[in-house]
Amino acid sequence: MKKLLSVLLLVYCTNLCAQNDTIWRNGGLFNFNFNQANFYQWAGGNNNSLALNGLASVYSKYSKGSWTWDNTGDFALGAIKQGEGGELRKSDDRIDINSKLGYDIGKKLYFSLLAGFRTQFTEGFVFNSDGTRDRISNLLAPAYALGSIGIDYKPNTDFTFFLSPVTSRTLIVMDEKLSQAGAFGVKPGDNILAEFGAYMTTKYKKNIMENVTLSVRLDLFSNYLDKPKNVDVNAELLLVFKINKFLQASISSTLLYDDNTLVPVALDNGEYRQGKGVQLKNVLGIGLSYKLQKFKIDSNK
Repeated sequence: MKKLLSVLLLVYCTNLCAQNDTIWRNGGLFNFNFNQANFYQWAGGNNNSLALNGLASVYSKYSKGSWTWDNTGDFALGAIKQGEGGELRKSDDRIDINSKLGYDIGKKLYFSLLAGFRTQFTEGFVFNSDGTRDRISNLLAPAYALGSIGIDYKPNTDFTFFLSPVTSRTLIVMDEKLSQAGAFGVKPGDNILAEFGAYMTTKYKKNIMENVTLSVRLDLFSNYLDKPKNVDVNAELLLVFKINKFLQASISSTLLYDDNTLVPVALDNGEYRQGKGVQLKNVLGIGLSYKLQKFKIDSNK
């Protein structure tokens, strides 16, 4: 009888603790790539180069009962220098922070509130054939602040699909020169453009084979207030090949389209004009990598 009571008490306590456990999962991936090529009296011609790229991708995830709270941050900065006397040019620059609070409503669906912020660290330039350059972006120029209410479908830990018909997106241009030029769709002289529309984001991350991880992300936004059929697109694909504990190779590809953003379109004479278009970025890297993971259970009420 005592054994039976002990077993029942153990089951009850286990169930009670499971309902009140607060689970935190924290971690991140830190990557640094370096590439250098030097030539001396090379018969086939030469073009010395130096490339540096750094990436930090961190997360903090919380779960308790029916509540979940997912926070992620991606930070990247890279530069490349080519030729003797060549200047250092930016090859990657990104700040992307997201936070999503969800409440389980059953059938793997969560009623969720999502907030996001995206910008860059430094100035961006377009380089002309005469050696001059024009600044086309900067820190907080542009920046995108997003707030959204919707339904999140999470059938497993590899996949999430969030859909919202109620989304506020604010475009920020704090660079005075770009603001006066009406860059990124703001009215000349303004620093903010408010948009309201529908938003969809989906993410998939999977170890497709041993030491190979695939990550895919797709964001779509339609502005109800201006040309809703012209959907803004942010698509990202990342393949990571783990070599050992501290070395990895990666292939990433990013496609962007924003109906309000003018991009530098190359002309036949080597100059550029501003116009609408798709932005593409492809990066191949190999370098040092460090992965950090922490898991914590707090049963305190």
